[in-house]
Amino acid sequence: MNNFNLLVSSPRFNEVNAKAELWFSLLICGDKYPIISDLEFQGLITALTNVDEFKVIQKIKQILTKDPYFYRYILKIIPIQFICKSEISLIQEIVELNYKKYINTNETFRIKMNRRKNEYINRDPLINAVAKNINSKVDLENPDVIIRLELLDNLCGISFLKEGDIIKPKNKFIEEKN
Repeated sequence: MNNFNLLVSSPRFNEVNAKAELWFSLLICGDKYPIISDLEFQGLITALTNVDEFKVIQKIKQILTKDPYFYRYILKIIPIQFICKSEISLIQEIVELNYKKYINTNETFRIKMNRRKNEYINRDPLINAVAKNINSKVDLENPDVIIRLELLDNLCGISFLKEGDIIKPKNKFIEEKN
């Protein structure tokens, strides 16, 4: 779990099925040896692919364009660009060192944080620490770039995402239940 570039959610107790779907998808995307791992969090799995995570997202989007119900168990796929310990100073340093590659000076941004089994880092101090050194405007409603922080116990996944970088496939099996 310490190294991954995709964070994938599934319905609870369907992680094994989601792993199979993800493995098959990554094979289609050109990765012959993806590493797919369980997490201690129900409904979440990770993958380490040697194919660029954004190329994987684009390829999966093409698949879903042809077959919107391709996935039965995968609910969301989030590309992850950086991994570090869940420490405010490390997260702040990674964002500060890398944000200029992903956020142009005329673009707006927003920070989105998801926290799982991490009671040590509070939302507002983390967001304030990360945002204070970014020289772009904040837009909470319609940002150009979302800095996504996924705190998973003592690890944090960090991504700089544009609209459409997260895959949320249609799922007729879940839609039928609602």
